[in-house]
Amino acid sequence: MNRFFLCRSVAGWSLLGAMTLFTGCASLTEHRVGLVDGDLTPCPDAPRCVSSRADEPDRRVDPFELAEDMDPDTAWAEARDAVASMPRTTLVDRRPDYLRAEVISPWHVYTDDLELLLDRQARLIHVRSSARIGYYDFGVNRERVEALRGRLLKRGLLESR
Repeated sequence: MNRFFLCRSVAGWSLLGAMTLFTGCASLTEHRVGLVDGDLTPCPDAPRCVSSRADEPDRRVDPFELAEDMDPDTAWAEARDAVASMPRTTLVDRRPDYLRAEVISPWHVYTDDLELLLDRQARLIHVRSSARIGYYDFGVNRERVEALRGRLLKRGLLESR
């Protein structure tokens, strides 16, 4: 066996091991997005998702509470624009009260889903952000949601806490 082949084999297995470590053993069929009975899809069992509809503290984020003087439809349009202006983000589903965007990782390897659901009566925007594959997201989805919250606060759309 020559050295070149041995080096390529070791490099190949190392890459495979690293990819397994970073993506985990989660099934691709476990990925779900969209609405279920008019509400955001629950987070999967793997800790790679946060949602304002989650009960578990490690997966829960607060919904976006609209400012008292903010018209819900105006806030919704502004929130949609804020999501659309996020780096590496594409809006893929736009409805009067639901929005889904795909967010590509900086390395262009992973795609996450960011979802918003407007509850006009409660004056809330519910939010869910989830990695499509892997076991753990290293806090990326929580950071994304809180960064969006910060942007919406700066625009005066949300109640400050």
